[in-house]
Order: sequence, then structure tokens, then C-alpha cells
Amino acid sequence: MSRPRQGLLGGSFDPVHVAHVELARQALRHLGLDGVTLLPAARPWQRGELGATGPQRLEMLELVTRDEPGLDVSPLEIERGGPTYTIDTLQALPADKDYVWILGADQLENFCTWKQWDDIARKVTLAVAARPGSQLKAPAPLQTLLDSLGRSLQIIPMPAMDVSATAIRERLAAGRAVDTMLHPRVAQYIQRHGLYRHPAA
Repeated sequence: MSRPRQGLLGGSFDPVHVAHVELARQALRHLGLDGVTLLPAARPWQRGELGATGPQRLEMLELVTRDEPGLDVSPLEIERGGPTYTIDTLQALPADKDYVWILGADQLENFCTWKQWDDIARKVTLAVAARPGSQLKAPAPLQTLLDSLGRSLQIIPMPAMDVSATAIRERLAAGRAVDTMLHPRVAQYIQRHGLYRHPAA
């Protein structure tokens, strides 16, 4: 019997937006996954202060995935706290599944700056989707490692969606509409809790 294949989509999700959800959907559909787990980071070490707390970001993700078969949310990184490193997360997961780490092409460009990136690449299959302004191409050190492992990047076929959490936060701080970028339940949650009214540091 083959082992379950579980997709993992990490990030700040500050806030979760339509491109995050579409990426998870397309990965589930095209990579033959049994499910996709969204993993909000406690404190991403490569970015500044977050605009929403860990529990708030978890709640927004739960609002979005409620009606999405095959998608779920894990509080693992939030509960662990401190700076979030992907390698720590992978080491904490059960060993009874094959994991596929899902990322955008913009993250792929920086992949070799991640803590123990080579160990991450050995532990999981990497699956990447297009992002505006980024190439679907592994950095040279990563490509060399993948070649030595006899592996290749999995490509998630989806159009590059020009939506980012940064742009959403900026629009909200300026009082501009973001309706097409957010799930309606997330938009209502943000409004109800008064989130992102001021630009993040």
C-alpha cells in the first residue's frame, strides 16, 4: 500500500488571500495529493512585524478552508512559537507520509537562504507555482542537489496571480477596497477586528 502524499503550504498568511487558496487547490488537484495542510508561521525570520497575531491568522485560515475539501490548517508552528524554520517543522511531523512542500517561484529564488535548505530538499518533494516577476527555475545549488538525488521540481500549473498580502495590507491601511483579493469571510473578519488599519513596520 502506498504512503499518503501530503502537501504542505507554509507562510505568514498575513492575511490569507485568494492566491494562497488557489495554490493549495491546484496543488491538490495536479500533484495527486491526499490533502494540503496550511501552516501559518509563528514568526517568519525573513520578514518584519506581522499585522495580525498567530491566533487571528489561524482563525482566518480556518474560515477559508471550512468549505475546501482536502485542505486543512495546522497550528504546529504557531504553538511552537519563536522564529519559524521549515526544517524544525518537517522534523516534528509524523514519518508515515510523503510530504510535498508547496511554494511560489518568488520563495524558490530565496530557497537556498533557508536554514538547512539542503536537508529540507532531501526530506520533501518541492512543488512550485508561477509568481509575477519570478522564474520557475531552481537556484543553481538546489538544482545540483536535486540532480544528485535524481529528483526534479514539480510544477503546479496555475496562472501567476498578481495578489500579495503586502499589497492587501497597504490597500487596507489606505482605506482602499480589497474585495477581489480576499474570501468574503476573511474580509469580514478583518473589518470586525480592525486589522491592518495602519501600515506594518
